[in-house]
Amino acid sequence: MSRVLVGTSGWGYPSWQPGFYPAGLDRSAFLSYYAERLGTVELNTTKYRLPSEAQFRAWAAQVPGGFRFAVKAPDGVERRLATFEERVRCLGDRLGCVRIVVERPRDDGFLELLLASADPGIRYALDLRDRSWDGVEERLGDAGAVRVGDSSGRAGWVYLRYRELRYDDLGLAGITKELRELGEVGVETFAFFRHGDEPDAPAAAIRVALLSAPETP
Repeated sequence: MSRVLVGTSGWGYPSWQPGFYPAGLDRSAFLSYYAERLGTVELNTTKYRLPSEAQFRAWAAQVPGGFRFAVKAPDGVERRLATFEERVRCLGDRLGCVRIVVERPRDDGFLELLLASADPGIRYALDLRDRSWDGVEERLGDAGAVRVGDSSGRAGWVYLRYRELRYDDLGLAGITKELRELGEVGVETFAFFRHGDEPDAPAAAIRVALLSAPETP
């Protein structure tokens, strides 16, 4: 049984209070409260501005051991990869992986440059939006990287994003089944629900995390 980490896209949403965050809880305490209930989160602010080393360390200090951040890389990260990696390493063992959104059509030169330049100690999930990238999953797996949404587990881990804003019982049951099966075959899993104005995403994530956890004898 491998780890199944379930979370949401971001955590700092005032509209989740008081539905998820207690009334009166200061926003500075949102992350620590969130991390007591879920095991991972997508760190999205890093797409727009690369935070300082001190900021990464501050985030890491607010979460317990075992919690993992999935850091969203800024556009054009391949041109300043060394600087980016130096910063995200400040998360220490709270760094789970890095997600890179790629909007361009398939470009094998770009891919090979990225894979050759990346620190092998940092796991990368490529969010390849163009269908021309179909079939690249094996190459990514050989490098220890994954394609977002690929549940094959060929790299020993997967990165899944559930983007629906309404989560009915049937839908959550299907997600739970998928995550439990991945964990049972030893695939470490990062799974994220899209945030909305209402705190449906953390509620769904908590429910799925509990149901997909291994049964204790």
